[in-house]
Amino acid sequence: MKRRIWTVLPVYIIFVVLMIAMSIITYYYNKIIGIIEISVTLVSLAVVLAMVIRFRSYIRGVVNSAMELSFSPDDKALESVKIPVAVCGDNGELLMYNHRFRKQFLDGYDGENVSMQAFLSDHEPEYAVRNGTVDVRYGDKRFTVIAREIKRGYLFEFIDDTYFKNTADKYNQTKKSVALIVFDNIEDFSDGDQEVAAAKLTAENLLYHWANKNNILLRRLGESRYIAVFEEYVLIDQIDKKFRILDRTRSITYNGHPATISIGIGRDCDSLTESAAEAKKALDMALGRGGDQAAVLSGGEYQFFGGVAKGVERTSKVKVRVRAEQIADAIKAADRVLITGHKFSDLDCIGAAAGMYALAGKHFRKLCYICTDTTRTLAKTMIDRLADEESGMFISPEKGLSYANEKTLLIVVDTHSPDFVESDRLYKSCGNVVIIDHHRRMVNYIDKASVFLHEPSASSASELVTEIVEYLADDAISSVQAEALLSGIMLDTKNFVINTGVRTFEAAAYLRKKGADTVVVRNVFANSLENYRDKSRLVSSAQIYKHCAITVAEEPIQNSRVVCAQAADDLLSIEDTYASFVISAIDTHTVNISARSFGKLNVQVLMEKLGGGGHQTMAAAQLTGVTLKEAKEQLLKVLKESLE
Repeated sequence: MKRRIWTVLPVYIIFVVLMIAMSIITYYYNKIIGIIEISVTLVSLAVVLAMVIRFRSYIRGVVNSAMELSFSPDDKALESVKIPVAVCGDNGELLMYNHRFRKQFLDGYDGENVSMQAFLSDHEPEYAVRNGTVDVRYGDKRFTVIAREIKRGYLFEFIDDTYFKNTADKYNQTKKSVALIVFDNIEDFSDGDQEVAAAKLTAENLLYHWANKNNILLRRLGESRYIAVFEEYVLIDQIDKKFRILDRTRSITYNGHPATISIGIGRDCDSLTESAAEAKKALDMALGRGGDQAAVLSGGEYQFFGGVAKGVERTSKVKVRVRAEQIADAIKAADRVLITGHKFSDLDCIGAAAGMYALAGKHFRKLCYICTDTTRTLAKTMIDRLADEESGMFISPEKGLSYANEKTLLIVVDTHSPDFVESDRLYKSCGNVVIIDHHRRMVNYIDKASVFLHEPSASSASELVTEIVEYLADDAISSVQAEALLSGIMLDTKNFVINTGVRTFEAAAYLRKKGADTVVVRNVFANSLENYRDKSRLVSSAQIYKHCAITVAEEPIQNSRVVCAQAADDLLSIEDTYASFVISAIDTHTVNISARSFGKLNVQVLMEKLGGGGHQTMAAAQLTGVTLKEAKEQLLKVLKESLE
């Protein structure tokens, strides 16, 4: 229409111009006739302009009417739609609807001015419009609601897809997941004694009863291994109940030893074969974290449940001896050996490194260095003693990079996480990696290691290294290196109080035989007067929350890592205290939480919820971008959720 207006209007304009010209010419010859012609011309011009304006107004009205019909439907338009449709105002009040909506949602009654939110499963109308569609339940029906904005309100179309959604839910609820289950300490129930056999049978019957009660397919694979198949709805129920079978199994004891199981589950997999493979990874993770827990692996993410029992002590040294042979082969095949540990190395880290240095450098005669930052360490005194005995033993991680290549062996002690290793670049630059660690396995672990000696039941990395040295090279270590190893054991066991087993004392006895002086080792732990004062202030300002001692270092502390760790240890001596937490600022952007326990409370699980990790009895976390007060609030929130 617009094109027609602009093609007709110029013709009128041309005629008007000609008429005006002719009227002017006529005026010179006859004024009366000229005036008449001019008047007729002006009237004609006015009529044409009025018609053009009116026509444009008509076109504009037609367009607006079309817009109104499109975006503000009337009753007739709504009734023509074959599904429930409703319109609400800007304030969410129901204004207009068709008879299908009235029948489905209003039981035949009028519902004007009722809140539209009542028909959207409590979703705000604005939320539905922003998302475009929302899923809605109303009675026993399920709808996909298409929402859009119209003039002065919102339009909602309800598509009944109950059958399809129920079918999809039924499919999802019956998806199968494979679980692998093992008894962690079956050897404690296998000595042939009748009472032991009865306890073992009770534990096994409990497992089968649990499977039958919860519609789980369970089959035995060996003496202590089982395979189970869960349907999704059963797995969801077990997750909601936090796998109570772990607690029930733990209630069965013999001579003070509780029976414990570990469960690994592969979830959300395309096939049972893939689920079984994921279940194996999850079970390895559960066992690597000390057992007595369920690990669910879904889409690369882990969920953990349980893990409250103390790690099961392994009295057999077969695994260590097998790994020792593999480590010896790796050292022999390497051109040179580099040894490193975790950031802010402690006595256990340095002691284990010194033991492996003696093995690789002295026994196998390989070019060997310990790569650690001697300016950021908690074992400065021991490093100085070792360096005095043999200069050149310690180099910086940066210098270690110059020795790293495809034929270099890197031995990582006292950590298995790439996030905590002393130098990430050094770890990535070496062709072969060996891991020796006792901390419970973390989700993010070094997976390219050719040898992974991981014993969460061991007291320390120094204990594991002592067993390796004793097996491979009995004459390799000096008295100073033996003292370094013994100091590492004493640090992580809190002077043989925590995580101490038969093998721990055997390792300590061996080191004593190799010349470790206990008085010298004790002096390594000596404190300065200032550190002692700072520690005393922290201990005296502690608060007790649900059997947990919590203290905050409000003022800067020199040697804060050492002082806070010692304060956390001392707080455990308070009566009826299960765990201790010391919160301190590392710098203006980072807050550290040191956590300790005697094993009744798993501080590793708690610290993992804050982004940290560690061991069941000794863990830590670092929070960035928070204040001391905010860090304490986060800790209290985690404690409240976990303990309740």
